[in-house]
Amino acid sequence: MMLKPFKIITTMKYFFLLITFILTSCTGIPEGLVAIDDFEINRYLGTWYEVARLDHRFESGLENISANYSLRADGGVDVLNKGWDVQANEYHQALGKAYFVKQANKGMLEVSFFGPFYGAYNIIELDKKDYSYAMITGPDRSYFWILSRTKQLPAATMQALLEQAKTFGFATDQLIFVKQY
Repeated sequence: MMLKPFKIITTMKYFFLLITFILTSCTGIPEGLVAIDDFEINRYLGTWYEVARLDHRFESGLENISANYSLRADGGVDVLNKGWDVQANEYHQALGKAYFVKQANKGMLEVSFFGPFYGAYNIIELDKKDYSYAMITGPDRSYFWILSRTKQLPAATMQALLEQAKTFGFATDQLIFVKQY
């Protein structure tokens, strides 16, 4: 059966609308949460260690996880994620790029490791004095990370972040505490 030109154009229009919706719907922030203001990208650059996370297949089985952020020539941020795969006895790494969603002083970015597909990178808590810890979420509450400039956080700081994460609605009882060495 042949489609008429009008039907093909209409079908393609809906296809592109669907693709646009899918690509942009992954860069939001969970309802009730707000990305931080007064963000300074130059202070955020460098190495961060993953202290805790909700599990996802792309990090499953990894330990000693870090992320390194550096400026790109086009104004974005290069993201190099690295983690030790215990079973394979080797490091896995992924290079991505991130761009601000709104303004450059708002902790709301979109990050891509796979071509044109972007996901949300929302900084919802940050030690603004020293930039020593951060809490990150994706487009919904199934994505959550606690990052630190050091491989471990002081117990009191960690406890305060866990309590805050719980009040934000994250499943803190399901967190994986990352082995760092």
